[in-house]
Parts: sequence; structure tokens; C-alpha cells
Amino acid sequence: MNLIIKYIKTGDLIPYENNSRTHSNAQVDQVAASIEEFGFTNPILIDHDNGVIAGHGRLLAAELLELDEVPTIMLKNLTDDQKKAYVIADNKIALNSGWDDALLKLELDALLEVDFDLDLLGWDILPSFEEEIDYSVLNDETSVDASITQEVQDMSTAVKRAIMIEFENDHYEEARELVDYWRKAGADVGYMLLCYLKAEKSKQDNL
Repeated sequence: MNLIIKYIKTGDLIPYENNSRTHSNAQVDQVAASIEEFGFTNPILIDHDNGVIAGHGRLLAAELLELDEVPTIMLKNLTDDQKKAYVIADNKIALNSGWDDALLKLELDALLEVDFDLDLLGWDILPSFEEEIDYSVLNDETSVDASITQEVQDMSTAVKRAIMIEFENDHYEEARELVDYWRKAGADVGYMLLCYLKAEKSKQDNL
């Protein structure tokens, strides 16, 4: 199958109304910054009616950048069912990949040496590449006695724990953007939330 890139007016493209992949404002900003730095290197995939199959985030970024045209590739031979499936597969399969931490660290270090803007890589917080700790000793019942070793204490302290917090749909995107903002600023979001909840509890206790 020959794939032909064709530039089409941004306003003529039709997003898939049932696209289950969400794009926060922060993520669209990242895509827009990437397009500005590297160019529009990944065409939007469309059907014969200019309906978007893959590339909804790139389309939103193009609209943000006020681009008149974007590169597209028309997928002519997909059935309606295949198009529905590909909308999901294009996003999910990409999430199934991983990273070689050693090679990634080498590449990031090389970019840091030339003062490249690492914000363009898409991380809110760059990987720390801290040496992996073996926590299995914490589950070893034979090691639990009155004199817990300092090593076990240190490992216990290093464990970070998370609490799942649910948001209503109309609050989710705003909450995510705020969390991303404060993480990027280097803040301890968990501690900020803890302080707020403690202050609110104190108000209730004094009523």
C-alpha cells in the first residue's frame, strides 16, 4: 500500500467523536512545543471523509499553533470496524513499550551537556535513575524482630506511598493540570494536599 502525504486545511479535518483517548491542555502544549522545535514530523491519519483516525492530539496542537495546513495520510482500505479499533490500538500499543534506563540516561546526559531544552521531551519530572532498592527483605518474616536493622529502616523510609483520589469529570482536567504544574515546579504535592486537609479539619474541629 502506497502512503501519500497530503497537506489539508486544519479546519477541514473532523475529529472522531467517540475518541476515548483524552488530551489535557498541558499535553497539547507539549505536542505544540514539539512541533515548533522538530516540525510536523508525524502526519495525521484520516479516512476518505477527512475523519481523523489517529493524531487527535497533533490536530489540537496544530489548532493551538494556528497552522493553516497539516500533513495527512489517508487510510483508504480500512472498514468502519477497523477504523474504530485502530483509534484505540494506535494509542494503547504505544503505551506498552518501555525504556532502557541505562541508554536513556546516556542520551539525556548528552542533551544536558549541550543545554538542550529537556522540557520538549514530554516529562513533567525527568527520571531520577536512582539505584533500584531490593525491598524483598521487608517481606522476610525471619528479619522481623525487636532489633530491626538500620538498613531495613532506611528502606522502609524510602518507600513512597500513594492514595487514589477520585475527581468528578468536570474537575479532572483542571486537577491534573494543577498537579502537573506543581510537580514541574518541584513541589511536594502530597505534602501540600496534606497541609490543606489538616487546615480544613482544624476549621471543622473548631466549629
